[in-house]
Amino acid sequence: MPRYSRGYDTLEADAWLARRDRRLGTWIRRLGAIEPDPRWRRSFDPVDALARAILYQQLSGKAASTIVSRVEAAIGDTRFHCDTLGRVDDPTLRACGVSGNKTLALRDLAAREARGEIPDLRRMSVMDQDAIVAALVPVRGIGRWTVEMMLMFRLGRPDVLPVDDLGIRKGVQVLDRADAMPTPRELAARGERWGPFRTHAGLYLWRIADSVNEAKVPTKRSQE
Repeated sequence: MPRYSRGYDTLEADAWLARRDRRLGTWIRRLGAIEPDPRWRRSFDPVDALARAILYQQLSGKAASTIVSRVEAAIGDTRFHCDTLGRVDDPTLRACGVSGNKTLALRDLAAREARGEIPDLRRMSVMDQDAIVAALVPVRGIGRWTVEMMLMFRLGRPDVLPVDDLGIRKGVQVLDRADAMPTPRELAARGERWGPFRTHAGLYLWRIADSVNEAKVPTKRSQE
């Protein structure tokens, strides 16, 4: 059974993408190289990461951080999993600012962890990315995009392209000087040439979109 490493050689990815796509290569030289993400080397609990992703959904970073801090105080722990979430009832979560839908999502996540349905890091190390997506998207409140962010930013899988992401689609529009953003299907086809480093291409496409929008602060894609 193959074991998947966390992270990849970013310099190799730069060279590969520049050879395969001249337009992207020009932007890579203009923007400067992307360094390896330090999170690729850090251990983390997938259940905790998914719980935080649920709490951050549809909120500003500041508002979500406040709610997360309140929940941490309520459970008496900085790690979310079935045991710690079981320490608080639904009214307490609501008092922390957690919506009804998010409370249901957290309960579903905890129940699935208790049944052994959420793979830990060891199990993920021998699962391909499609298998990880298939294991996690049944969790209430967790969509494919959320899992793709984990694959890219936490697991360091090199060949993930979130075709539904508006920032990446906008980056391709700028890259190709197109009148409109590509559809997800068009983006998937366009991205074939970037494999096996589609993750790295996506990182540059976000930077391209941010640079054109003159964003003062780069858009945050994934929560710690």
